[in-house]
Amino acid sequence: MTTCAPRFLLHPSTQEPGEGIWFGTPTGFTELPLEAFLDSPDSFGAEGLHDPLTSCLASAPDEATRVRFAGRFVAAQRILRTLYAQGTVHCSIGMHRDDTGEGSGGALLSLFTVAWVPTAWAPRRITVARSVTQSEGHSRIEYTELPCGPVAFSEKVATPAADSRLPQRRLLQIHAYVAHPDGTSLALLTLSTTAVNHRGHYRAILRRIAELVSFDDPGVPTHSASAQ
Repeated sequence: MTTCAPRFLLHPSTQEPGEGIWFGTPTGFTELPLEAFLDSPDSFGAEGLHDPLTSCLASAPDEATRVRFAGRFVAAQRILRTLYAQGTVHCSIGMHRDDTGEGSGGALLSLFTVAWVPTAWAPRRITVARSVTQSEGHSRIEYTELPCGPVAFSEKVATPAADSRLPQRRLLQIHAYVAHPDGTSLALLTLSTTAVNHRGHYRAILRRIAELVSFDDPGVPTHSASAQ
């Protein structure tokens, strides 16, 4: 009796140059080419934004949402300039309809980022614990083991500084700290939104993303197996 090895279909994105981390995002998130996102609108690099922005705008339920998205896009661009300088390597914008019955039923916007944070070598559990405890103002701290290794989750609600030129609205940031197997770097996954009253839903989204994190390239077979 022969058992065939399982077959998997890989998304084309697995063949793209990576940053040493792979993950998946649920429906509703659109990845933005980070370097083009930071360019001025009339620059050559900004042309890479056309398709993802068109996709985001097309998914908006009405014109008012599209206008609101455009305004927040400019604000997000200011944030990303700072984050990019601090090691951010991925950015996605999330757009979901509020169908929980707790709001107006309109669109909920969020920003998902991945950043690399250099750390002194330590066992991975210590790395994630040390990283979250050194972060001020964080709450709802949780430690858990996921397929990618030890992970720490935390939340923080803050209001942008008055001189930041950002909207003075409360911002919920949910973080997942994932230590790289090399012990000298940590991936910081962050989901940010002004929909503070939906924190439970956004925490569940980030947890699902963290569950899919891998530091092994899915496009490179790690072994072949067959049984007879």
